[in-house]
Amino acid sequence: MNRHDVVATQQSFSLRDRWNALADRIGGWIGHDLLAIVARLSIAAIFFQSGRTKVEGFLTITEGTYELFRSEYKVPLLPPEIAAHLSAGVETFVPVLLVMGLFTRASALVLLGMTTVIELFVYPDAWPTHLSWAAILLYLIARGGGRLSLDHIFRIR
Repeated sequence: MNRHDVVATQQSFSLRDRWNALADRIGGWIGHDLLAIVARLSIAAIFFQSGRTKVEGFLTITEGTYELFRSEYKVPLLPPEIAAHLSAGVETFVPVLLVMGLFTRASALVLLGMTTVIELFVYPDAWPTHLSWAAILLYLIARGGGRLSLDHIFRIR
């Protein structure tokens, strides 16, 4: 190894060390609590908005929703009317739990199950979207709702 190689190696370590220090600082600013609340709010918004398209008023299923479940969605093993009610109910209430950070892991698991059904039986070509939802939901299942949640206040893991 010549002198030029030694200097280049020292500079690269120095650059790497500076990068690693910056990464550590960023990691300190963007910790689990921030990631968890952003994840909870973002995935809750997606499902809640979808649920609102299925109902009129509070929870009156629209005829258009029933027709979608009869003709396009065709969820196996469930009659379309029951699937429509279950979907609207889950998409309305589970996001509220996520926003509050209450039963975060269980709520995320329910939505991951719903996402799996949607991917397998309803819109299989939308896998990039569903994969991004799954990433958010898996993070919440693994790590929980964070300190800015009712789970934290009530000591629910």
